[in-house]
Amino acid sequence: MSTARPDIVFIVLDTQRRDRLSCYGYPLPTSPHLDAFAATSTRFHHAVSAAQWTVPSHATLFTGLYPSAHGVLQSYSRLPDHIPTLAERLSAGGYYTAGFCNNPLVGVINNGLRRGFYSFLNYSGLLTSRPNQAGIPSGLVGKYRQFFKRSLANLLNRVQDSFARSELMLALSFTPLMVPLWQTALSFKGNTRKSLDDAAQLLIDRKGLDSDQPIFSFLNLMGTHMPYHPPRQYVERFAPNVLRDKAAQHYLKQFNGDIYGWLAPLAEVLDERQKATLDGMYDAEVAYQDELLGAFFRRLAESGRLDSTLVIVCSDHGEHLGEKQFIGHSITLYNELIQVPLMIHDPSGNLPKGTVREDVVSTRRLFHTVLTSAGLANEMEEALTLAHTPGSEGDRRVFAEAIPPQNVVNLLYKRQPELVLARACDQPRRAVWIGNHKLIETGGDSGTDGFANRLELYDFQQDPTEALNLSDILPENVEVLQECLQQFVGEYAGEGAEYGDRAGATEQHRAPGFDDPEVQRRLRDLGYLED
Repeated sequence: MSTARPDIVFIVLDTQRRDRLSCYGYPLPTSPHLDAFAATSTRFHHAVSAAQWTVPSHATLFTGLYPSAHGVLQSYSRLPDHIPTLAERLSAGGYYTAGFCNNPLVGVINNGLRRGFYSFLNYSGLLTSRPNQAGIPSGLVGKYRQFFKRSLANLLNRVQDSFARSELMLALSFTPLMVPLWQTALSFKGNTRKSLDDAAQLLIDRKGLDSDQPIFSFLNLMGTHMPYHPPRQYVERFAPNVLRDKAAQHYLKQFNGDIYGWLAPLAEVLDERQKATLDGMYDAEVAYQDELLGAFFRRLAESGRLDSTLVIVCSDHGEHLGEKQFIGHSITLYNELIQVPLMIHDPSGNLPKGTVREDVVSTRRLFHTVLTSAGLANEMEEALTLAHTPGSEGDRRVFAEAIPPQNVVNLLYKRQPELVLARACDQPRRAVWIGNHKLIETGGDSGTDGFANRLELYDFQQDPTEALNLSDILPENVEVLQECLQQFVGEYAGEGAEYGDRAGATEQHRAPGFDDPEVQRRLRDLGYLED
């Protein structure tokens, strides 16, 4: 293998909000180490996740396909075998592929997302993994131990997999007896420090690898995911009210143990104390994770590896902390969930250091960017690399989809059916970004069960909190953007099924319907396209 090919580190900060990082304008110093990393990277100011929760978002990151195309929409979904993953492509191209994962929905559930990884380590769940770069154990005892551990792991993984596929098992996990068990003994949030240390050790020591074999390392970190238990020193800095206010302590304890409350819309607006408690504890988790990331970057820099490594830092989605009366990340396509941080440190210089990109980009294009950097992309994939500047052949329109998790919807129907209807929790949501506008459509093609589609138009540049719905003010813009969404649904829905017939192509060069003359004319008339 050529030593010119870079190592690739792909870090997904699970549930990390973009607007809570100081390099994205947050007024509190939550992320000094990521700020320093961003200063040596290309930072994307308007990166959009293709989905609002973990499973479909990761499937998009690993395939370059929108959720409607790859079909991994539910916790029980499985990626079709005919759609190759990023790890499979890189492994076939000579990369050593290793995963260091803290989210059981990615690392434990049998959904096909682990395909292509030679080594995949889990830091959460019933049986955590340990690095296996040391090779095959020698001796009868060593082989027996490995056989026993694999057999036990397979059994326990089947048990854990059932929680994602059975409503009864999922409801059981919410009971008062089970919640403290899986939050602590089962390491729900994994071990951020350990996973970063193990990844750094692989990249630096390269034990058991040929000296010129490049490495692809995927990391999922769960530091900012609920529940919130940051070290005290970070609570003192970002949530001091929790240390001195017993009412805040009581609310936090109740919140951390109320798993159903992480999923359901709020019946009432959070009061000032509750909002301050959630904001402060979330910020504390962000800052603690940032400290651990700083140590990881420092180890790579001191070893000399960072200079030859493509490092991507992004999020799979954000988090609602009471905004618009939502909690968690199950339902909406508002910016709190879907606009994510994205920074790329590129040793090739194709993505220049210290620059900020203002164009809207989809995180699905990280698939194409990685393959291009590894020298493994075909012509169509190269056209979608993020190294292309605005105005080139990349995405001219960006889409996102929020298909509600069915097990969550079923729970909501059983407990609060009135909220399901009032907040459209059972309805799909799709969004499109064109120019400086974002349109969110809630509901099916023509509405279902008597539900009339809801349309929301926002100027995401001037109104990042999406406080003013412009749909009644700019009806013509709404109409044209809605047509783009309808074309998206029609043209992308069958893309995954057709994948095997397209000789490895992952997508069209341009967004759906882009070459429709009438659509182009109307977009141009509205100022979305230049002549």
